[in-house]
This record gives sequence, C-alpha cells and structure tokens, in this order.
Amino acid sequence: MHHKICLFASLILIVPSMFSCSTIPKGAQPVQHFNKDKYLGKWYEIARMDFRFEKNMINTTAEYSLRTDGKIKVVNRGFDTTKAKNKTATGKAKFRASSDVGALKVSFFGPFYAAYNVIALDENYQYALVAGKNLKYLWLLSREKTMPENIKKDYLQKAQALGYKTADLVWVKQD
Repeated sequence: MHHKICLFASLILIVPSMFSCSTIPKGAQPVQHFNKDKYLGKWYEIARMDFRFEKNMINTTAEYSLRTDGKIKVVNRGFDTTKAKNKTATGKAKFRASSDVGALKVSFFGPFYAAYNVIALDENYQYALVAGKNLKYLWLLSREKTMPENIKKDYLQKAQALGYKTADLVWVKQD
C-alpha cells in the first residue's frame, strides 16, 4: 500500500510539470502596443542561444509576412557551415491572445507550437529582443546585419536580469 501511495504522490508532482504551459521566462513581459504590420519583414539574427535546429548556422534571417488566413508566415534561412548548404524552414505564427501584445506562438511542425515573445523593441521596429518559453531560447534581431553597441548592451542587460547566461550566446556571422 505504501508503494502505491508513493507512486501516486510522484505522479501528482510529475504530471503537472509535463503539461506546464510556461510560455515566457519568469519575470519577462511581452511588448505591449505591439504593431504586427511594423514587425513584418526581414530580420537578421545578431545573436542566439544555440539549439539543435540552428546549430552551425551563419547568415541566419527570419522573414515575416501576412498570410491570407490572418496568421503570419515565417521563413527562416541560414547557411549550415558543416553541410556547406543553405537551409530554409517555413512555418506559421499566431498571437497567443491579442494582436497588440508581442506574445506569439510559432510552428514549423504541424500542431507543435513554440513560444515567441518579443520582450524588447525599439520604437522604429529596427531592433528586437525575443525570448522563447524559458532561458534556453533567446534571440537578438536587427533589420540590418549589425546592431548598435548601446542597443546590444541594453538587450544583454535585460536578458541577464531575467536570468539568461548571455556568455552562452552565439554571435552570428552575417556576411
């Protein structure tokens, strides 16, 4: 009987964490008064927390455009240095709630969505800091292949305040 109680208690603790709906790192807030039309277009990836789908990639960009169904088309491109070839991934994004809040979810694989949170954005929509669902996902984006030092420093400070280990960022070669 004791064994069954322990097993049940373990399940009570484990199951909620499996279905956790964390969609933004603790303490982070998505941008309010977000203008999706101004966000559309091409962005260069300046830095990222490295992860499986972008490993060994340089010249990475993300391009956002409006689809006829109201969702946003996402086209990620980059050059894989180990395979010496260009790679493209096309997906879709939709707002988690209101379209004037920078909290979206993006899918490249059928019904599987990942969190995409714009947590800092300059007023001219030239530079963005984007967080995933946790501290493993972060991107610094720019409309140009570079980002001014003052913006970079500001975004790195914001990320560090949330708990990101910014020393782990991969600074993307854009040439």
